[in-house]
Amino acid sequence: MSLIARMFGGGGKGAKAPTTQEAIQRLRETEEMLTKKQEFLEKKIEQELATAKKNGTKNKRAALQALKRKKRYEKQLAQIDGTLSTIEFQREAIENANTNTEVLKTMGFAAKALEGAHKHMDIDKVDDLMADITEQQELAQEISDVISRPVGPMGEDFDEDELLAELEEMEQEELDNNLLEIQGTEDVPLPSVPSTSLPSRPAQKKEEEDLDDFSELEAWAAN
Repeated sequence: MSLIARMFGGGGKGAKAPTTQEAIQRLRETEEMLTKKQEFLEKKIEQELATAKKNGTKNKRAALQALKRKKRYEKQLAQIDGTLSTIEFQREAIENANTNTEVLKTMGFAAKALEGAHKHMDIDKVDDLMADITEQQELAQEISDVISRPVGPMGEDFDEDELLAELEEMEQEELDNNLLEIQGTEDVPLPSVPSTSLPSRPAQKKEEEDLDDFSELEAWAAN
């Protein structure tokens, strides 16, 4: 029986193959066991190194034995490191295979659901339905165009060029009338300036003013 068969409890050709979850669990347990073994060996190596240093000058025999044990522990530690790398690689491969299996199952489930959804669909019927929908949309658009089309006098067509020409004639006529009004105001005669001089102050008014001035002079002389 192979090592892998013994690890996973295989008992022969008729034995049931372990599931991926069982294999992953066994590998993780083995990883934990080997990790603890690593920690134990690292401590033993430190102890043997300390013993060798302690007896280096006092007891060379004891120091050499400690170094030999240290080498054996280091060799075991290196083997465990390699085993852990192999187990980790195998566990990751099984996890990836398990993930792919679940993905394929999900994709197969989705494919069956999609097949069931399309089971009662006929591509010819779908084409006919879409053609009917397009035809009804075109009919609805034609009806909208007819309803929105003006009727009666509002629907009469006029030549836009003729309308623009008529509008220009009206504008020119209004401009001509304005010019005639301006020219008419220039021809109105202005009042002439009188050629005779203004009449002088009446003589009686002059005499009254002289009399007032003479009265003021007498009053000033009396004072």
